[in-house]
Amino acid sequence: MAKGNTPQAIRGTQDIFGPEAEAFAFVVETFERVRKLYRFRRVEMPVFEKTEVFSRAIGETTDVVSKEMYSFEDRGGDSLTLRPEFTAGIARAFLTNGWQQHAPLKVATHGPLFRYERPQKGRYRQFHQIDAEIIGAAEPQADVELLAMADQVIRELGIEGVTLHLNTLGDGDSREAWRAALVEYFSAVKGELSEDSQERLEKNPLRILDSKDRRDQKFVADAPKIDAFLSAEAKAFFDAVTSGLDAAGVKWKRAESLVRGLDYYRHTAFEFIPDEGSAAADALGSQSTILGGGRYDGLMESLGGAPTPAVGWAAGIERLAMLVGDHQESQTDVVVVVEDDEMVSQGQSAVSAIRDAGLSAEFIASGGKKKRFDKAVKVGSRVIIAMSDGERRVRYDEGSPDLESLAATLRSLDLDA
Repeated sequence: MAKGNTPQAIRGTQDIFGPEAEAFAFVVETFERVRKLYRFRRVEMPVFEKTEVFSRAIGETTDVVSKEMYSFEDRGGDSLTLRPEFTAGIARAFLTNGWQQHAPLKVATHGPLFRYERPQKGRYRQFHQIDAEIIGAAEPQADVELLAMADQVIRELGIEGVTLHLNTLGDGDSREAWRAALVEYFSAVKGELSEDSQERLEKNPLRILDSKDRRDQKFVADAPKIDAFLSAEAKAFFDAVTSGLDAAGVKWKRAESLVRGLDYYRHTAFEFIPDEGSAAADALGSQSTILGGGRYDGLMESLGGAPTPAVGWAAGIERLAMLVGDHQESQTDVVVVVEDDEMVSQGQSAVSAIRDAGLSAEFIASGGKKKRFDKAVKVGSRVIIAMSDGERRVRYDEGSPDLESLAATLRSLDLDA
């Protein structure tokens, strides 16, 4: 194929390599380690589901369902959709696989998701998330557990200058009373709102509160606040969450305009957002939220299940990877270089023994014999073992750490000079 006809990557996708791939892997490894500390069970979910899983769970009128999903008809005539998020698929699995017997169920996963959005910094059409959910737990301690876990993931990634923004959406009655008050308030100034917010006023008025349009923001500050509509039970729930966070040492700030627009959300809503002027804010630009979630006690009913309390969060791996700094590949422990072709088998045996001992190793046994050692030097390993004329010579990088331990391992394998 001519060079000019080489297929290009699809817009909104990325090929991750080098330090970026190492940063990506560091995020996943950190998440997996913290997941185990909190005893969340690992789940693997299908990359595609029946379209109705997302349309019923997320809502037909949302942008995700109406504009952003990758849906297609398979050969059997079923409408399928590449997953735009994890929660709906996990909820479907909870109902169809009998996972109710494990409730309260703590699960976590990570992997690719797909949304047809305008690509920009930190946002792709194929993107990746880490995700954690607690299903079947109605008590506020479940919210605290999830938020403490999220906070620890961010801290162990070494990301600084990030604050938990927290709000309550109240219980069902509280939310409906607040929603009615917002409709009345914004209807009085409907003509001055942005086009998007005029449409949201009919379908999803809570979303006007997090509009970034200046035409909307001048009205948001004086909009009715949820606290005026909270039932005693809803207030007690939020107080228990905040006191639990204080006890767990998780710093937070109240964000009265932070909402989750879908009808099944209740009580806790939250986002971890870089502080203004922080390095994290400078790195992400307008894409400020790095982790978000909330309590979604009404979701299971939308999929035909019994009422089931649940809370969860998700975070974009790409955005987190942008904040963890450079992560180079770790230095190779040992390079075995064969300068005598008659010793290739011995070299291969040595490399296998080194790897079996838990050390990383490269094997160089091709190319010009006089240049092989130079190639070994360029690898940048802690040790080079050169084999030639039936003999071995070992060269250590004296600047590498733990050389004594490494040398002891090589001696045990009879590979030290």
